Amino acid sequence: MPGILVLATTKDGRLSRDTLELLAGASRLKEKLAQPVAAAILGTEVGSYVPLLFAHGADQVYRAEHPLLKGYQGDAYTLALHQICERAQPSVVLLPGDVTGRELGPRLAYRLQAAFIGEFIDFDLDQASGRLQFTRSAYGGKAMAVVQPRMNSVVATAKLRTLEPAVREEGRTGEEIRVDVVLEASQLKTHLTKRVQEEATGINLGDAKIVVSGGRGIHGSDGFKLLEELAQVLRGAVGASRAATDAGWVPPSWQIGQTGRTVNPELYLAFGISGATQHVAGISGSKCIVAVNTDPAAPIFKVAQLGIVEDWKAVATALTQHCRELTKR
Repeated sequence: MPGILVLATTKDGRLSRDTLELLAGASRLKEKLAQPVAAAILGTEVGSYVPLLFAHGADQVYRAEHPLLKGYQGDAYTLALHQICERAQPSVVLLPGDVTGRELGPRLAYRLQAAFIGEFIDFDLDQASGRLQFTRSAYGGKAMAVVQPRMNSVVATAKLRTLEPAVREEGRTGEEIRVDVVLEASQLKTHLTKRVQEEATGINLGDAKIVVSGGRGIHGSDGFKLLEELAQVLRGAVGASRAATDAGWVPPSWQIGQTGRTVNPELYLAFGISGATQHVAGISGSKCIVAVNTDPAAPIFKVAQLGIVEDWKAVATALTQHCRELTKR
């Protein structure tokens, strides 16, 4: 029976938030398509995650373990996931809208002769045709495009942080299916020679309720030290526009926008950011945007709930000091 298949990933011994978001989306699809939800988990010794996948909405779990699946490798994951899809015959495959999904999605869709939808933010059934259609942002977030695949099989990546994570349901069980994938080292065209883990400190940018972000107007890496102080006082995370990351002032992983991270904080503080459409596309889910810029015509003011035409450093310094006094941090 066709179903919805989710690629499950893990982080720090738990199911990743990306996986929980995909399972929530798959559960919504289950209601619309009347098809079961399946999850595929790849790796080595991943059996402990199977009950967690059941508890978060999976009816079936395809478990594939192989030495070549230890750690993500695009060629190996593509081959293994293709073999799982041949067995599961899903009508929809959901992948995270991150580096992994962007690499796997088109390659898997080609192998399955399926349609590929990138970074959808919503979906529904077309009332006239009864076919599934996806909504995704276009023109840097200025417009929404509704895409209806003409093919019955779809591989889609979900834009991260646009779906609420699936809620755990204790006692829920399902069917575990072991898949003996056939993989040979000679099939892998690329090889991982070294893995460099970026040193992570503080709150994860994607999960932060407060994000303090800087752009070209910060004028260098020293300015971001002040923003880090403010973020620390507010217990938030620091982000940046592409201009700041391209300049090498901060790591690329801090980039927010169409080609970077998507954030949905309660409060987004934008210092020295002009507000290019590519950046706005990554912050449109913020509950409140406060922008500080000396240019009163900066586009960021069109999307901000509060705009301050002032030197960013003066505002950030005063805000940090005042918050220190209030929080005693």
